[in-house]
Amino acid sequence: MSPRIDRRAWLSGSLASGLFAATTCIKPAAANPKPHDKLRLAAIGVGNRGFDNYLALADEEVVAVCDVDERFFRPVKDSRPDVATFADWRELLARDDLDLDGLVISTPDHTHAPIALAALRRGLHVYCEKPLAHSVAELRAMSAAASERPSLLTQMGNQHHASDGYRRAVEWIRSGRLGEVREVHVWSSRPIWPQGIDRPADTPPVPESLHWDLWLGPAPERPYHPAYHPMRWRGWWDFANGAIGDMGPHLIDAVQWGLNLPSPVRIEAESSPVNDETAPLWSIVRFDFEMPSTDRRDAEPAAADANPPSTVRELSLTWYDGGKQPPAEVTGVARPPAQGALVIGSDAKLFIPELGRQPIVVPRQKGERIEPPEPSLPRPASHMDEWLTACKQGRSTSSDFAYGRQLSELCLLGAIATRVGQPLAWSSTAAHFTNNPAANQLLQRKYRDGWQ
Repeated sequence: MSPRIDRRAWLSGSLASGLFAATTCIKPAAANPKPHDKLRLAAIGVGNRGFDNYLALADEEVVAVCDVDERFFRPVKDSRPDVATFADWRELLARDDLDLDGLVISTPDHTHAPIALAALRRGLHVYCEKPLAHSVAELRAMSAAASERPSLLTQMGNQHHASDGYRRAVEWIRSGRLGEVREVHVWSSRPIWPQGIDRPADTPPVPESLHWDLWLGPAPERPYHPAYHPMRWRGWWDFANGAIGDMGPHLIDAVQWGLNLPSPVRIEAESSPVNDETAPLWSIVRFDFEMPSTDRRDAEPAAADANPPSTVRELSLTWYDGGKQPPAEVTGVARPPAQGALVIGSDAKLFIPELGRQPIVVPRQKGERIEPPEPSLPRPASHMDEWLTACKQGRSTSSDFAYGRQLSELCLLGAIATRVGQPLAWSSTAAHFTNNPAANQLLQRKYRDGWQ
């Protein structure tokens, strides 16, 4: 870190002191970002998925990029020779002369929150990859910080959210044509990286291009190893939350959006053996929700002196990964696709394929035709384009930090249930588990000295 940068000035002691500490120390910007025909942007993380996001900014004015692995600068320099490059995002944000409007964050999960919170304090629009953060405490701090600055436009980077297929699925769910939904199943073929392993014992040299201390950021110190970087960090608890943290914000997205899922009240997981270092080889996580009832056709008529029927119904969502899938009696097929979601209603099932492909409706009665709903949601050119347009025109985005927090939190709570291996009762308003103090310790994390 450059001597002129004060880490504590950036993070102001946030998050380390509790779930909501960061929300009380957001520093207002001198002025709101000014409108431009082209936005002046910086990209933090430009390798792999980050390079895809960088390419999506082709029509904007990208004035700076940052990456802890300098080899990822080469293709960026090929397209923009004059772009400023940084290894440390704090030095980039300290440069007032860059005159930034917004920031795109495509780093490993454990660094999302510190960068995003600092950018919001600087008065910048923020696009941040999914899942929104590494811990529940960080999720809530980011959402609160964004809500305090409504003029700043935020978007979580679950890119299939903008697809016609996912939006069509949401329209089907909202239309009521599926009947009352009480059961959802979501499954993923991930992980495609090593999990269920212990920390490597050898300590190979750090590649010349890599700033390892900056890569670690707030995470606990450990020696470099290619088991973490590049592309293998998703299985390690210190850096991510396994398969559900990676694919949950994609595969559950249309379900969350269409049903407007509240926070779960109960979570229970089973898995292959779990260790303190990495996520298990496979897991199955069940979430139970209490939903407002939308269909009372199956209710018995109430006597005049009886209590009215409950307006709450239970809904379960079961997540599968590592090759596990819902049973054939649920899906209705012997070999379902490798990834997808199945919404089970009283009148029909809705299969939502991965990657935003078109949903498939299966009526309860064979041969029955269910009239499709009229399109009702806008279709942006892309998920990134929705955010860029919002920044220029002051529009809202459909996957802002409030929505991103709700969807990401579901996934992170599932990861905690997997780590604990016991049923958990969750209170969203109190932001803690009511039956397991040990699980509450996993809602936030300790920050390495100098990164508080």
